[in-house]
Amino acid sequence: MTQALVTIFGGGGFLGRYVAQELLTRGVRVRVAERDPSGAIRVKTLGGLGQVQLVSADITKSASVARAVDGADAVINLVGILTGAFAKVHVDGAATVAKAAANAGAKALVHISAIGADPESPSAYGQSKGKGEEAVRAAFPAATIIRPSIIFGREDQFTNRFAGIVRIAPVVPVIGATTKFQPVYVVDVARAIAAAALEAAYQGKTFELGGPEVLSMLDINALIAKAIGHPARSFLPVPAPIASAIAAIPGSPLTRDQWKMLQNDNVVASGAAGFGDFGIAPTPIAAVADAWLVLYRRHGRFAGRVQA
Repeated sequence: MTQALVTIFGGGGFLGRYVAQELLTRGVRVRVAERDPSGAIRVKTLGGLGQVQLVSADITKSASVARAVDGADAVINLVGILTGAFAKVHVDGAATVAKAAANAGAKALVHISAIGADPESPSAYGQSKGKGEEAVRAAFPAATIIRPSIIFGREDQFTNRFAGIVRIAPVVPVIGATTKFQPVYVVDVARAIAAAALEAAYQGKTFELGGPEVLSMLDINALIAKAIGHPARSFLPVPAPIASAIAAIPGSPLTRDQWKMLQNDNVVASGAAGFGDFGIAPTPIAAVADAWLVLYRRHGRFAGRVQA
């Protein structure tokens, strides 16, 4: 699909910018669809003259979605939320995109879901992701569904958030300390999404993308502490009853639904298709995170490296 036109809903976000870059390096034309296109202006600089288009679209508004996918060879839906009207975005919005892609005659649709997506999930987030997958399949049976574990990268709100806390707190409380994850590098996820959008071999399949390491929440905090020069930080696992009470407090940074999500590991299911099917060897955090976590060291990039 060289010279193809690919519409990316949410293409100006953290993952979206990497997906756009992967597609642009392959010579593909990219149309970034955002509610506020000005937030995606930096994607313009990643492509050649005329290679990137920015359009205004809201996946909850069918007319704007139809305009955004008009003439597209492939459509990618990256839009997701962690709080708010899950069904409106993850189910109805996903269905709107899938229907529009089918009506426009797009050859491929890539829908980004999440590990743990299940219509019967105890969390509203997991339920909406599962129901969203069903809605997408009903409207566009050949859609490719990709379920990543938690994604890390230079601009993430994952490693950077933990690093900011570890840097200043002498004792770091850890909620869901034993919950396991397979943190996955944003560049690897973007490569898989780009391949799924451009190559017919991936159509109609579901892939779970996890990194090469299974780490508990406590392991992740310890890894980040070491990377920023605070390996001796004290970590305090928060007992489940206390964490549950914190999640019940209005305005708490941990919502009740997020607490429910932490009751289950976020790892690739046994036997699931994944990175191996794309020929991608996933990247461990330690191999790349130093490039941005160095900013959290006491003396920044002038600080010495922490020895094992």
